[in-house]
Amino acid sequence: MSTLNKGVAKVEVALKWDPSTGGGPVHDLDIIAAVYPTADPYGEPVYLVHFDSRSPDGTITLNRDSRTGQGFGIDEAMTLELTRLSPDYARVVVGIAIQQSGGPVTFGDVPNTKVLVREGYEELDNDDLAGVAGATAATIAEFVREDADTWRYRRLLHGFDTDPQSFSRVMGARR
Repeated sequence: MSTLNKGVAKVEVALKWDPSTGGGPVHDLDIIAAVYPTADPYGEPVYLVHFDSRSPDGTITLNRDSRTGQGFGIDEAMTLELTRLSPDYARVVVGIAIQQSGGPVTFGDVPNTKVLVREGYEELDNDDLAGVAGATAATIAEFVREDADTWRYRRLLHGFDTDPQSFSRVMGARR
């Protein structure tokens, strides 16, 4: 059965921030996508996409990765081709984690942070992460499969005080 609901199909999540100044810890923010199975959409992710990995089928791609925030414009960008994902997957959660190797850094410590979620030219979200200023990681978006061809976007701003490895295990938990 066909539907008139288009949902979202191909989405870009972009992140930018300013580099650290004054000799403090380097600001290294990373976009992470967790893909969850249809059988257990709030369980363990089937796979993660981040700076050191990619989706096995090429549907989620990290196009740009910065370790410092230096330069103009977007520092990190991830493309999610949701309608190409296998029917075995029902949910994708996207988050941001701050690397903590140089000492504790929260979103409030990182100047001019901005997250953009877009589908083509349509801006779905634009946030400065001030709502999670005390956090070291945060979920920002959830995409849920409604039927075979329809995915829905939901803003999911929730902060965590955890390292990137632990964040990847808890970012998709039911809240």
